[in-house]
Amino acid sequence: MPTKTEIPGPAIPLGRWADRQLEALARDFGLPRLSGATLLGERAAHGEYRIAGRVSAGLGGSRLMPTRDGNWFALTLIREIDRELLPALFGDTDLDIRCADSIAAAVLRSDGAALLETGRLLGLPVALLGEEPASPPIEVIARGAHRERASSHRPLVVDMSAIWAGPLAGHLLWQAGMEVVKVESRTRPDLIRRDDPATFDLINQGKANVLVDFASDGEKALLIDLIRRADVVIESSRPRALRHLGIDAQALVREVPGLVWLSVTGHGAQGDAANWVGIGNDCGVAGGLSRALAEVSGEPGYVGDAIADPLTGITGAREVLKALRNGKARRIGLSMSAITAMALDEERAFDAPLLEAELRDWGAAIGRRFPALERRRLIAPVSPIGADTAHYLPELARC
Repeated sequence: MPTKTEIPGPAIPLGRWADRQLEALARDFGLPRLSGATLLGERAAHGEYRIAGRVSAGLGGSRLMPTRDGNWFALTLIREIDRELLPALFGDTDLDIRCADSIAAAVLRSDGAALLETGRLLGLPVALLGEEPASPPIEVIARGAHRERASSHRPLVVDMSAIWAGPLAGHLLWQAGMEVVKVESRTRPDLIRRDDPATFDLINQGKANVLVDFASDGEKALLIDLIRRADVVIESSRPRALRHLGIDAQALVREVPGLVWLSVTGHGAQGDAANWVGIGNDCGVAGGLSRALAEVSGEPGYVGDAIADPLTGITGAREVLKALRNGKARRIGLSMSAITAMALDEERAFDAPLLEAELRDWGAAIGRRFPALERRRLIAPVSPIGADTAHYLPELARC
C-alpha cells in the first residue's frame, strides 16, 4: 500500500457503475453487498500498481502507440507466441521483437486499420482507439427447454474459464450460494494461478477444483457428463478451442433443460468477432474508454487495471442469475469490449459531468499509485489444484 507521504491516485472511472450493478445484485438476488471500487481496483492496490498512461498497469503488457494515419493502436504482449507473430503483423522479418522502441517505430510506419485487421487475423490481442464494438454486449445465441427448480435447489456451476472475467462471474455466483467447480487443464492450468496467486485465491475461494486432461477423449467425455448435470457453465474459449475439446455448446443448451451457458469473449460470440482475441486492457481501448480519456484530457491512455475484465465478470453474474430465475436454457454471449462501451454510455447518462471529472483526474495522475483499498479477506478455503477431481469425476479416479 502507499506510504504515508504518498498520495494515491483518483477513483477508477466506472467504479460507480460497477457499484450500482453490485447493489442491484444484492437487492435482487441476495448477494453480499460488495464494492464496485474494490472489485475494479483490489488487484492493482494489492500489487501496488501505478497509473502509467499509454502503458498498462502492472507488468505493462499492453501499450498504446501512435500510427502513421494519426490513430492509436493497442497491442498486448503477454504470451511468447504473440511476440513471435510480430514480424508477420508488420511485414518485417528483421524486427527486434524484444525491443519496445522498435515495435513502436513499426506501428508508427503503419496505418491503424490495417494493423487491426491483420492483428486479429493472426490471433493477436489488439485494438484501435477509434473503433466501435463489433457485437452487442450481451446476446442470447442458443435457447433450450425450461427446467423447474425447487426453491431449495443449489445450482451447480462448472467454471471452465480462466484469468479474471469468467472466474469473477463464478466467484459472484458462489457468493450467491451456488456450488462452483473450477475445471483446469492438466497441461495448461489457469495462468493467473502462477502470475497473481493472491488474486487467484480471492476469486476462486470456495470453488471445488477438478483437473482434466483435454488430450484424453475419455476425460473430455467425463467432463461433458458433468456439464450435463450442471445448471450453469462458464467458459472463455474461442470456437475452435471448444471444438477441439469436443464440446458443442449449442447442442448442449438445446439438449439439457434449464442449462445456462455463459460464453465470455473479447469481442463477441458469433461471426468473425468470435475468433478475435481480446484481453482486459485492449478490450477497454476497443470499448472507447481510452478515447473518452483523450477527449477530456488531451491524451489517450489506459483507464483502470484490465478494466473490461471486472466489468464483464459483474455483468456475467447478473445475466446468469436472471436466466436461472427464468428457468429456460440459453447460451449467453458476452463481449468484453462492448460491455465496456455499454458501461461507459450508461455512466455518461447517469452523471456525465462527474464521469468527465473522474477521467480528467485519471489522466492527470500518471505516476501515482492506484487508489488505496483494503484487500478483501478470504472467507473460504482455496482448493488445491485437482483436489476434487475424484469427487466430481469418480470414474476418472477409478482408471
